[in-house]
Amino acid sequence: MAKYKDVIDLYDDNGKLLKSNVALEKISPLVNPAVKKIIDDTKRTVAVNLGGMQEGLKTGKIGKHQQILGRELDLDIVGNIDAIEAKIKEYVSVEAGDDTEVKRFNGGKLLLVKVPSARIASAATYDAALTSVAAATTYAVVEQFNIDMFNANTVKAAAFGSYPVTMDMAGGACSMIMSIPQNNESLGYALRNIPANQSVMMTHRNAMQGAALASTFEQAGQFEMGSAIGPFERAQLLLYAYQGLNANNIVYDLVKANGQSGTVGTVVQSLVERAVEDKIITQGAGSATFKAYETKDPMMWNAYASAGTLAATMVNCGAGRFAQAVSSTLLYFNDLLEHETGLPGSDFGRTMGVAVGFSFFSHSIYGGGGPGIFNGNHVVTRHAAGVGMPCIVAACALDAGTQMFSPEGTAKVYGDTFGQIEEFARPIQAIAKAV
Repeated sequence: MAKYKDVIDLYDDNGKLLKSNVALEKISPLVNPAVKKIIDDTKRTVAVNLGGMQEGLKTGKIGKHQQILGRELDLDIVGNIDAIEAKIKEYVSVEAGDDTEVKRFNGGKLLLVKVPSARIASAATYDAALTSVAAATTYAVVEQFNIDMFNANTVKAAAFGSYPVTMDMAGGACSMIMSIPQNNESLGYALRNIPANQSVMMTHRNAMQGAALASTFEQAGQFEMGSAIGPFERAQLLLYAYQGLNANNIVYDLVKANGQSGTVGTVVQSLVERAVEDKIITQGAGSATFKAYETKDPMMWNAYASAGTLAATMVNCGAGRFAQAVSSTLLYFNDLLEHETGLPGSDFGRTMGVAVGFSFFSHSIYGGGGPGIFNGNHVVTRHAAGVGMPCIVAACALDAGTQMFSPEGTAKVYGDTFGQIEEFARPIQAIAKAV
C-alpha cells in the first residue's frame, strides 16, 4: 500500500515522459536504488589526480601553495599506471573479490577509486575512503619507484597535500565530492557541503540535470538531519519531485513557455496559471482590486513555488548567461509571487531569506566569492530546506564566464571522473529508471 496518495509523472530534461503514475515515496533517498547509489558512491569514491601528482613532484610544488626546491622527484607515474593502479586496488581492498573498484580516465592521469563497503561500514565517518586511498596511493608510488626514507615524505605530501599542517588535504592528489567532516557546520550537513560548481561539472553544464543532482544531495541531507520525519517527509519529497526531478514536467513547461522572451514576472504568471489549472490554488473572496488565493495543500503549493523559482532562475540567468543574477531571482520571484497570490513563497519565505544574504556574500560590498563556490552548508545558503542550491547550480551551468571562480577552474576533475558515471551525469533518467 502506498504511503502517500500523491502520484507523479517523471519527465527528463527534454520534456520527454520517463515514468508515469509513480508513487511519491518511490523517489525517496531511503527507497530509490539510484539515489542510494549516488549517495553510496559519494561516500566511497575518491578521485586521484596522478598526472597532477607527477607534475607536482617534478617541480617540487606539493601541498597547497608550497614549492620546495631541491626536493623534486622526476617519476613517470602515468607511464607506470598499470602497476600503480594494481597496487592501489590491492592496498585498498579488504579481501580478494570484494566490491573495490578502480576506473581509469584521461590516459591514466586520473583514477576513480571506490573503496570496499567494509571500510565505510567499519568507520565512524566517510573520510575513511579518502585517507585509505591517499595512503594507498602514497605507498604504491613509494614501492613502485623504490623511494628511500628521505624522499618518501615528499611523495606523501603530494598525495595528502598539506595535511596535517592543514585540517584538510589541501593541494593533495586525492579528493572526494564531499568536504571533510570537520567542515560540516552541524548535524547532517555532509551531503549539503558540496559546492555548486562540482554538480555543474559532474552533469556537464546541463542546468536541469545539475539541479537534479544538487537536489538529490540537498534532499538526502534533509533526511539525514531529521527534517523529513512524520508529515515533513511528504513536504520534502514533494520539493524533491517537483523542483529537482521535473515531476509532471512543470519546470520544463515553465521554462519553455518563458524562455524566448519571458521575464521573472512572466514566470510568476505562468506558475499561478498552472497552479490554478492543476487545482492547487483557488482564488478566494476579496476586494475589487485584489483577491488572494487559497490552498488546501500548503506542501504541494510549496513544491510548485520552488519549481517556479528554479524555472525563473533558468529563464533569467539563461537570458543573461550570468550566474550572479541567481540571488536576486530567488528573492524577487518569490516576492512577486507572494504579492500576486497572498500565499507564501518557496520554503515559506526562507528562500527569500537565503537570497538577501547570498546577494551580499557573493557579489555585493563583501564580494568574497561567486555563486559556484557556495554550498548548502554555507551560513548564507543553508536555511532553505534544500531548494536554494538547485537554483544556484542551474545558474552556474548557464553562466558564460562571468564568475571569478568558474566550474572549469574549481571543479574540472569532478567532470572528468564522477561525471563519467551515469547516475551523476544524468540523475533524472537514472532515478526514473530505478523507480
